[in-house]
Amino acid sequence: MAAIVFDLDGTLIHSAPDIHHAANSLLAEHGKGPLSLETVTGFIGKGVPWLVTCLIRETGLDPALHPELVAGFGARYESAVTLTRPYPGVVAALETLKDAGHRMAVCTNKPVAPALAVLEHLNLAGFFDHVQGGDMLGVKKPDPAPVRATLAALEVPTAIYVGDSETDAETAQRAGLPFALFLGGYRKTPPEELPHEFAFADFAELAPFIRAHSAPGTGSEPVTSSRS
Repeated sequence: MAAIVFDLDGTLIHSAPDIHHAANSLLAEHGKGPLSLETVTGFIGKGVPWLVTCLIRETGLDPALHPELVAGFGARYESAVTLTRPYPGVVAALETLKDAGHRMAVCTNKPVAPALAVLEHLNLAGFFDHVQGGDMLGVKKPDPAPVRATLAALEVPTAIYVGDSETDAETAQRAGLPFALFLGGYRKTPPEELPHEFAFADFAELAPFIRAHSAPGTGSEPVTSSRS
């Protein structure tokens, strides 16, 4: 029975609207005008310090403010849940996988407190045996250490990794894990340029892939969803 490790933002949940709102609130506090949703979405995926670095670069804020801005964003982040929604089909897919006996975890660059807060808010927390936040180690994805810590918490030697981005593809590759690429998230690179075993646009396709991938003798040739 395969274990499954999921990325969070852009994979299970569409959280960009909340992150966008928090970012613009922070910028307004420092006398800067708002950025577009598209612009802020492009900053998501590498953790809060990186997002703040991008905000500074985009708006011309003083780089010396970086620690203060990271703290200010963090103060907003745990309550940034009201605009976030699971992607279509996520809840049904998690129910199917849980019922089939798969152990599941989240490994995200989002700090653990906001990650747990949004999972609780969306009633998703009960599906997961572990949540690995981006502030729990000294490194973040694509360093493989957070995924390896997740596997250790699940007490499994390997897992299928599910994510949406360039960071996730590199993380899976560096950790030596099979990668399922969700096509509906925050990726900027064409999917054919990212290493993956499976690409899917509809979460209804995930459980059949995992069931097939877990079967004895299964190969690992890349497969792309017919709906992509």
